[in-house]
Parts: sequence; C-alpha cells; structure tokens
Amino acid sequence: MRRRLDSEPGEDAPSVLPAEPVGGRNVIVSLDLTQRLEEDEYEKRLEKLQGRLNQLSRHKKFKRTGIVAVFEGNDAAGKGGAIRRVTAALDARHYRVHRVAAPTDEEKSHSYLWRFWRRIPPLGHVGIFDRSWYGRVLVERVEGFASGADWNRAYGEIRDFETSLHDHGLVVVKFWLAISSEEQFRRFKDREKTGYKRFKLTEEDWRNREKWDEYVQAISDMVDRTSTDAAPWTLVEAEDKLWARIKVLETICDRVEERLESL
Repeated sequence: MRRRLDSEPGEDAPSVLPAEPVGGRNVIVSLDLTQRLEEDEYEKRLEKLQGRLNQLSRHKKFKRTGIVAVFEGNDAAGKGGAIRRVTAALDARHYRVHRVAAPTDEEKSHSYLWRFWRRIPPLGHVGIFDRSWYGRVLVERVEGFASGADWNRAYGEIRDFETSLHDHGLVVVKFWLAISSEEQFRRFKDREKTGYKRFKLTEEDWRNREKWDEYVQAISDMVDRTSTDAAPWTLVEAEDKLWARIKVLETICDRVEERLESL
C-alpha cells in the first residue's frame, strides 16, 4: 500500500504491451472508405430497415433481451446522425441515449466502470452510448489521463463487463465509424462555416487531429483486444454518411434477429 501511495501518477509500467496488428495489418487503415450509397437507394433501405427494427423491438420475445449499442468513431464521423436513424425506429419509452463526457468527481471516486453499470438498460429496453467505456483505452491512453497499467488492465475489464451483459441476455453491438484525415478536415471546415453546426467544433477537436497516428494505433489495439464472440466490433466505413447509417441499422437488425431466434 505504501509503494502505491508513494508512486507518481502514470509511474506504473504497462503490464501488457500494445498489440501488434493482426496478420500484420492495421484494421483501421485497411478499411475501404470508398463505399458509397445513392440517395434513392438509401431512402428505400432506410425505410425498410427502420420498419424491421421497429418490429423486432416490439416482438413478444424482446422483453427477454435488449440492446446495448456503443457508438465510437473519429470526431465528425457521423455518430449523431447514425444514432438518430436508430432512435427514429424505436418507441421513445423504451430507449435512452447516453452522451458520455468526462467523469464527475463522484464518478472518479468509484471504479472505472461504475458509472456505466448504472446506465445499462433493463431487459426489454435499449441503451445507446454516444462514446462509452472505451474512452479509457482511447482518449485517456493517448492524452495520458490514465497510467499504462490502468489502460492496459482495462481491456480485460471491458471484455468481462461486456460478456456479463451478453450472458444476462442483452445484445451488445459496437460500432467504430471511420473516416480519413482528409474527410475529417473537410467536415471541420464545413462546421466552421455553418452557423448551426459551429457549436460541434472545439479546440480539443483540432488538437486531437495532431495525434491522428497515435489514435489510429490505439483504435487498432482496442479492436484487436476487445472484439469477442459476445461483443464483436463492427467497423463502419463512414466517409459516406448514407452508407454508414444503413450499415449500422442492418447490423443491429441482424444481431437482434439472431438473438430472438435463439430464445
């Protein structure tokens, strides 16, 4: 205990080194960001998928399951737009969207996952996380807010956390929305010029761009270490927002349908 109290923050040596890319490939860099969808095709598929999700969420077996949907991605990748297309298909009484920010002093006084356990939906409901517990192995890792020991330990803690949700009956779907550095810059400049979008752009967003390569490595490690049978990652090519929204909806529908068929 004395050694722990006397140590400086961040002094702990990492217990696990960053993962090597699977098969020598960085899964994020390897994504095909040229995927596109035409507007008319998008509208047809959107209506069909939203109707499908609505029916699945009203299925008599749905009360024995539920959804935990995690949305992570590059800044300006379109997480909010994708979430809105999901919630448009759901009964407002049965879902909650949690927009995760920095922890409060009370939350910091508890173990890392405590604040997220409190937001997990009951069976028959949907919990949507705009940012999530993955902040520990992304922004906290890259910006030095967590020690090496803490963010390395978090991989196992997160796997156990998500497995317990799956075993309880919840469908855990996790999305990483990916865009290129060039597309992010274009969207940032567009936000600067558009009055009703300007609030979305902060100095922190610009600072994060300076550490693009560090974030790419952290994202790749995260996917390698936390994609499991219980809670696999879905990587979404989000250079085209229409393509991304359809892929998100299709993935959720497929996963929920699979769970309902097993009940």
